[in-house]
Amino acid sequence: MPAARRGGLLSECLARAASAAIVTLFCTAAAAVAYPEFQTFAEKHSGRPTNCAMCHVSPDGPIGDGDGQIGSLSESEMARLNKARAALEPGQDVDSPILNEFGNHIIKALGKSKVLELRNDPAKLVEALGTKSDLDGDGIPDSLEYAEGTDPLNQFHGEPWRLFVNNLSREKVHVFLALAATVALVFGLSNFIRGINVLLERRLGGD
Repeated sequence: MPAARRGGLLSECLARAASAAIVTLFCTAAAAVAYPEFQTFAEKHSGRPTNCAMCHVSPDGPIGDGDGQIGSLSESEMARLNKARAALEPGQDVDSPILNEFGNHIIKALGKSKVLELRNDPAKLVEALGTKSDLDGDGIPDSLEYAEGTDPLNQFHGEPWRLFVNNLSREKVHVFLALAATVALVFGLSNFIRGINVLLERRLGGD
């Protein structure tokens, strides 16, 4: 192979390696800008242990090569990630592959700029999100689930008393019907037993 050709191939390989290194460095740096302040607040406020899975796909956060982490993303997923990172204002379409439904909801509802601002006072995320969103439909607003350190995407995970009250209110018709059926059953059984006793007493009296 001519020396010029070898030199050209070598230059191309070096350029690709440099490009890959730059991309890796950029991704690692961007991923390193995670927001542990929100997790720390939820843990301290609620007394419950929480992990990155509250907002991220991976419970270990965005850094790494596992599912839902930067190192495993395809080219199209990287495009989705960069689009989500550019969603500085609220109301934009957000579908980050490293965030779960709740994480994407936060960015869409508030915008990336507001989220960055709230890092200085993560308690204010509760007020910023409001009480209208309830992604898992358990009756507890996502903002309160964040503050209480429970999973906003799991309808069976929440503050027990709140879940009980909400489920009781939601299923009150079924609860009423169940209670009515139980009362009717007890009433019927008690009358059945009373009737048997009356028959036995009559038979014994006749004997």
